[in-house]
Parts: sequence; C-alpha cells; structure tokens
Amino acid sequence: MTTRSKGFTLIELLVVVAIIGILGAVGIISYTGYVSSTKKKSAENAMMQLSLAQTEYYSENSVYYGASGTTCTPSTATSDRVEADLVGGTELFSSDVGYNVCVVSNTAKKYFIVSEEQGGGCKITLDGNQIITRQNC
Repeated sequence: MTTRSKGFTLIELLVVVAIIGILGAVGIISYTGYVSSTKKKSAENAMMQLSLAQTEYYSENSVYYGASGTTCTPSTATSDRVEADLVGGTELFSSDVGYNVCVVSNTAKKYFIVSEEQGGGCKITLDGNQIITRQNC
C-alpha cells in the first residue's frame, strides 16, 4: 500500500514563484514607462500654457519675454523666474513634473521655450509656431 502526501511539490512552487516574478517585472517596467510619458506630457502642456502667456505678454509689451540669445539652460531658478514673470507664480513645473524650463527670445517676433528633464535626459523645445521638438525622449 502506497501513501500519497497532499500538497505541492518543490518544483510546482518554484514554477509559481518564477511566474509571479516575471509578471511583477513586466508590471514595473510598464508602470515606469507610464510615469515617464505622463511627466513628459505634463511638461508639454505646461509649455503650451507658457506659449499662451507669451502671446499675452507680447500684446502688452510689443516684445516676447525671455533671455536674449539662441539657447538657454533650464534650471529650477529659471523655471521659478519664468513662472513668476509669465503666469504670476503658478507652479506649472513643480517638482512632481520633473522638468525645468527657460525661455529665449531671439527677436521681437521669435521665441523658444526649452524644457529639460531634471538630471538631464529628455529635452523638449516649443517654438513660437507651436511646434514641439524632442531630443533623447
């Protein structure tokens, strides 16, 4: 007479743990991608709001807001200054978004809004024609 033990074998348990691990890894990668794309889209929406503020600034001052030149380097300080001057201190680029912004005005009729991911990486540029370009995104 043979006795049968009830329960799972070690192999069955190892297979189940491996499957759960694979599903968990896929879930984490998907979630990270979702968070990254959401932050990028939030930055682009904030840049569009700044573009609208630029239009208002131009109608009041006959020039666009921004540092003169052809390029700028986004930082927390430039983000705070742009938000204070263009949108009355509204925090469009809070630490939750993970992007900083700066504004460059070449001439009275042309401007660029540059946003860069904190810590480097994705760089988004919006010009006065509402054209968005992305680098390393």
